[in-house]
Amino acid sequence: MKSRRYNWLPDFVYGGIDGAVTTFAVVAGVAGAQLSTAIILILGFANLFADGFSMAVGKYSSDRAEKQRIQSVRKNLDREIHDNPEKARDDLEEVLHSRGFRSRDLTKAVEMMSANEAVWVDTLMRHKYRLIDEHIEPTKGAVATFIAFNLIGFIPLAAYVFNGFLHLEPRGLFQLTSGFTLLALFTVGAVKARVVKERWVVGGVETMVIGGVAAGIACLVGYLLRGIG
Repeated sequence: MKSRRYNWLPDFVYGGIDGAVTTFAVVAGVAGAQLSTAIILILGFANLFADGFSMAVGKYSSDRAEKQRIQSVRKNLDREIHDNPEKARDDLEEVLHSRGFRSRDLTKAVEMMSANEAVWVDTLMRHKYRLIDEHIEPTKGAVATFIAFNLIGFIPLAAYVFNGFLHLEPRGLFQLTSGFTLLALFTVGAVKARVVKERWVVGGVETMVIGGVAAGIACLVGYLLRGIG
């Protein structure tokens, strides 16, 4: 029997990547403008909580909409099977034909699948409407996204928060932050690659490069605008 437990890892991974990239970009931009540590922390935490909440709300809304769409299609298919079984059977036959079934095998497959209403509906949903009835949990997805965004997104701010113990100069502080953030991005990217069945080294490097480019752009903009105001 297929497990119906919620898989939180994809939401955690993507929330973590977004949290690290956006917060690091804010830190890099402010550091490039050579502003104070207090400004870095204020803008960094504002971004962390506001963007984290926004991303969680977006995740909840999109998952809820997708879940409602799947439920609506399933309900319509259930109704069609009862009210117009010949039409539903023709749809099933068309789907199976497109999957390579022919003549006697096609007739036999249609008879077998139409004898089980759940299989009938699932087959039409997957192959006609391209919908997979996944175990979607909008609330759990939103919570996982918010926690990941804030947990991983805190890493670019950690050195600045604890600099009272580190006593680093601004340049060294930013270098330490950059190193830890890129390492975090590589780690989360490697986990993401395992989720989507890619090579973990490629996924890690790709995510690290994307985050580095985003931070580089933010740092350059901050540097160019450092004299304004």
